[in-house]
Amino acid sequence: MIRFAATALALSLLAGTATAEPVAYDFDKSHANLAISYNHLGYSTTEGRFGDWDGTLLIDEETPSNSSVEFTIDVSSLDTFFPDRDAHLLSADFFDAEKYPQATFKSTKVEKTGDNQLEVTGDLTIKDITKPATLIVDVTSFGEHPMAKKAAAGFAVSTVLKRSDFGMDMYVPYVGDEVTVTFHAESLKSDTTN
Repeated sequence: MIRFAATALALSLLAGTATAEPVAYDFDKSHANLAISYNHLGYSTTEGRFGDWDGTLLIDEETPSNSSVEFTIDVSSLDTFFPDRDAHLLSADFFDAEKYPQATFKSTKVEKTGDNQLEVTGDLTIKDITKPATLIVDVTSFGEHPMAKKAAAGFAVSTVLKRSDFGMDMYVPYVGDEVTVTFHAESLKSDTTN
Protein backbone atom coordinates (compact mmCIF):
# COMPACT_ATOMS: atom_id res chain seq x y z
CA MET A 1 0.00 0.00 0.00
CA ILE A 2 2.35 2.26 -0.26
CA ARG A 3 3.51 2.92 -1.51
CA PHE A 4 2.48 5.09 -0.86
CA ALA A 5 4.54 6.55 0.68
CA ALA A 6 7.25 6.82 -1.16
CA THR A 7 5.97 9.86 -2.82
CA ALA A 8 8.65 11.50 -0.99
CA LEU A 9 9.41 12.78 -4.39
CA ALA A 10 7.62 15.74 -3.07
CA LEU A 11 10.84 16.58 -1.49
CA SER A 12 11.73 17.87 -4.88
CA LEU A 13 9.66 20.90 -4.01
CA LEU A 14 12.67 22.13 -2.20
CA ALA A 15 13.49 25.66 -3.05
CA GLY A 16 17.21 25.23 -2.73
CA THR A 17 20.23 24.81 -4.91
CA ALA A 18 19.52 23.20 -8.25
CA THR A 19 21.12 19.87 -8.99
CA ALA A 20 22.29 18.50 -12.31
CA GLU A 21 20.55 15.19 -11.76
CA PRO A 22 18.26 13.50 -9.23
CA VAL A 23 19.82 12.91 -5.83
CA ALA A 24 19.28 9.76 -3.77
CA TYR A 25 17.65 10.05 -0.34
CA ASP A 26 17.34 7.31 2.28
CA PHE A 27 14.23 6.79 4.38
CA ASP A 28 14.75 7.08 8.14
CA LYS A 29 12.66 4.10 9.21
CA SER A 30 12.93 5.07 12.86
CA HIS A 31 10.82 8.12 12.03
CA ALA A 32 8.34 6.69 9.55
CA ASN A 33 4.98 4.95 9.58
CA LEU A 34 3.04 3.27 6.77
CA ALA A 35 -0.56 2.95 7.93
CA ILE A 36 -3.97 1.88 6.66
CA SER A 37 -7.52 2.40 7.92
CA TYR A 38 -11.00 1.31 6.83
CA ASN A 39 -14.59 1.51 8.01
CA HIS A 40 -16.01 -1.48 9.87
CA LEU A 41 -19.80 -1.87 9.50
CA GLY A 42 -20.31 1.84 9.99
CA TYR A 43 -19.53 1.50 13.68
CA SER A 44 -15.79 2.02 13.86
CA THR A 45 -12.55 2.60 11.99
CA THR A 46 -10.03 -0.25 11.97
CA GLU A 47 -6.38 0.77 11.72
CA GLY A 48 -3.15 -1.03 11.02
CA ARG A 49 0.38 -0.60 9.76
CA PHE A 50 3.04 -2.35 7.69
CA GLY A 51 6.23 -2.66 9.69
CA ASP A 52 8.58 -3.92 6.96
CA TRP A 53 9.04 -1.95 3.76
CA ASP A 54 11.81 -0.43 1.68
CA GLY A 55 12.01 2.35 -0.87
CA THR A 56 14.26 4.04 -3.41
CA LEU A 57 13.85 7.79 -3.62
CA LEU A 58 15.45 10.14 -6.16
CA ILE A 59 14.79 13.87 -5.86
CA ASP A 60 15.40 16.49 -8.52
CA GLU A 61 15.06 19.86 -6.81
CA GLU A 62 15.11 21.89 -10.01
CA THR A 63 12.75 19.71 -12.04
CA PRO A 64 10.40 17.70 -9.79
CA SER A 65 9.07 15.77 -12.77
CA ASN A 66 12.46 14.05 -13.01
CA SER A 67 12.10 12.67 -9.47
CA SER A 68 11.06 9.09 -8.89
CA VAL A 69 10.21 6.62 -6.17
CA GLU A 70 9.87 2.87 -5.91
CA PHE A 71 8.45 1.11 -2.89
CA THR A 72 8.26 -2.53 -1.79
CA ILE A 73 6.13 -3.70 1.15
CA ASP A 74 6.39 -7.01 2.97
CA VAL A 75 2.70 -7.88 3.15
CA SER A 76 3.20 -10.29 6.05
CA SER A 77 4.38 -7.38 8.22
CA LEU A 78 0.78 -6.15 8.51
CA ASP A 79 -0.22 -5.43 12.10
CA THR A 80 -3.78 -4.37 12.96
CA PHE A 81 -3.13 -4.89 16.68
CA PHE A 82 -5.35 -8.01 16.80
CA PRO A 83 -3.58 -11.27 15.81
CA ASP A 84 -6.71 -13.18 14.71
CA ARG A 85 -7.66 -10.37 12.33
CA ASP A 86 -4.12 -10.18 11.00
CA ALA A 87 -4.18 -13.91 10.24
CA HIS A 88 -7.46 -13.53 8.34
CA LEU A 89 -6.27 -10.51 6.36
CA LEU A 90 -3.11 -12.35 5.35
CA SER A 91 -5.07 -15.45 4.29
CA ALA A 92 -6.31 -16.27 0.79
CA ASP A 93 -9.54 -14.36 1.59
CA PHE A 94 -7.61 -11.10 1.36
CA PHE A 95 -3.87 -10.56 0.75
CA ASP A 96 -2.98 -14.24 0.27
CA ALA A 97 0.45 -13.32 1.61
CA GLU A 98 1.93 -16.79 1.21
CA LYS A 99 1.36 -16.64 -2.55
CA TYR A 100 1.86 -12.87 -2.96
CA PRO A 101 4.40 -11.79 -0.32
CA GLN A 102 5.06 -8.29 -1.66
CA ALA A 103 3.15 -5.22 -2.76
CA THR A 104 4.95 -2.60 -4.86
CA PHE A 105 4.58 0.95 -6.08
CA LYS A 106 6.57 2.53 -8.91
CA SER A 107 6.06 6.15 -9.83
CA THR A 108 5.35 7.12 -13.43
CA LYS A 109 4.70 10.86 -13.03
CA VAL A 110 5.50 13.58 -10.50
CA GLU A 111 3.69 16.90 -10.69
CA LYS A 112 4.00 19.95 -8.46
CA THR A 113 0.49 21.03 -7.47
CA GLY A 114 1.19 23.62 -4.76
CA ASP A 115 3.92 25.44 -2.87
CA ASN A 116 4.50 22.41 -0.67
CA GLN A 117 2.54 19.70 -2.43
CA LEU A 118 3.10 17.13 -5.15
CA GLU A 119 0.89 14.64 -6.90
CA VAL A 120 2.68 11.38 -7.62
CA THR A 121 1.07 8.91 -10.00
CA GLY A 122 2.32 5.38 -10.37
CA ASP A 123 1.65 1.68 -10.70
CA LEU A 124 0.52 -0.11 -7.54
CA THR A 125 0.73 -3.89 -7.59
CA ILE A 126 -1.01 -6.10 -5.03
CA LYS A 127 -1.60 -9.83 -5.58
CA ASP A 128 -0.05 -9.48 -9.06
CA ILE A 129 -2.82 -7.02 -10.00
CA THR A 130 -1.49 -3.65 -11.16
CA LYS A 131 -3.63 -0.51 -11.02
CA PRO A 132 -2.81 3.20 -11.27
CA ALA A 133 -2.64 5.04 -7.96
CA THR A 134 -2.27 8.74 -7.20
CA LEU A 135 -0.53 9.86 -4.02
CA ILE A 136 -0.91 13.32 -2.51
CA VAL A 137 2.39 14.39 -0.96
CA ASP A 138 2.69 17.29 1.47
CA VAL A 139 6.27 18.33 2.11
CA THR A 140 6.35 19.10 5.82
CA SER A 141 9.97 20.24 6.03
CA PHE A 142 13.11 20.50 3.96
CA GLY A 143 16.57 21.67 4.97
CA GLU A 144 19.59 20.65 6.97
CA HIS A 145 18.77 18.07 9.62
CA PRO A 146 19.74 19.63 12.98
CA MET A 147 21.31 16.40 14.28
CA ALA A 148 22.50 14.57 11.17
CA LYS A 149 23.89 17.80 9.65
CA LYS A 150 22.86 16.81 6.13
CA ALA A 151 20.00 17.57 3.75
CA ALA A 152 16.73 16.11 4.98
CA ALA A 153 13.08 16.13 3.97
CA GLY A 154 9.89 15.32 5.82
CA PHE A 155 6.60 14.53 4.19
CA ALA A 156 3.06 13.23 4.66
CA VAL A 157 1.60 11.03 1.92
CA SER A 158 -2.00 9.94 1.50
CA THR A 159 -4.23 8.09 -0.94
CA VAL A 160 -7.48 6.14 -0.95
CA LEU A 161 -7.66 2.72 -2.64
CA LYS A 162 -10.47 0.28 -3.34
CA ARG A 163 -9.48 -3.14 -2.05
CA SER A 164 -11.92 -4.76 -4.49
CA ASP A 165 -9.69 -3.51 -7.33
CA PHE A 166 -7.07 -5.94 -6.05
CA GLY A 167 -9.25 -9.01 -5.64
CA MET A 168 -10.13 -8.40 -1.99
CA ASP A 169 -13.90 -7.85 -2.03
CA MET A 170 -14.98 -10.07 0.88
CA TYR A 171 -17.68 -8.40 3.05
CA VAL A 172 -18.06 -5.39 0.73
CA PRO A 173 -20.01 -3.14 1.26
CA TYR A 174 -20.46 -3.93 4.95
CA VAL A 175 -16.77 -3.69 5.66
CA GLY A 176 -15.54 -0.66 3.74
CA ASP A 177 -14.18 -1.12 0.24
CA GLU A 178 -12.18 2.09 0.49
CA VAL A 179 -8.89 1.87 2.36
CA THR A 180 -7.06 5.04 3.37
CA VAL A 181 -3.29 4.77 3.18
CA THR A 182 -1.00 7.26 4.91
CA PHE A 183 2.77 7.46 5.05
CA HIS A 184 4.65 9.85 7.31
CA ALA A 185 8.42 9.86 7.07
CA GLU A 186 11.74 11.61 7.18
CA SER A 187 14.47 11.05 4.62
CA LEU A 188 18.14 11.98 4.56
CA LYS A 189 20.45 12.61 1.65
CA SER A 190 22.19 9.33 0.93
CA ASP A 191 25.82 8.95 2.01
CA THR A 192 26.50 7.47 -1.42
CA THR A 193 25.43 10.72 -3.07
CA ASN A 194 28.25 12.98 -4.23
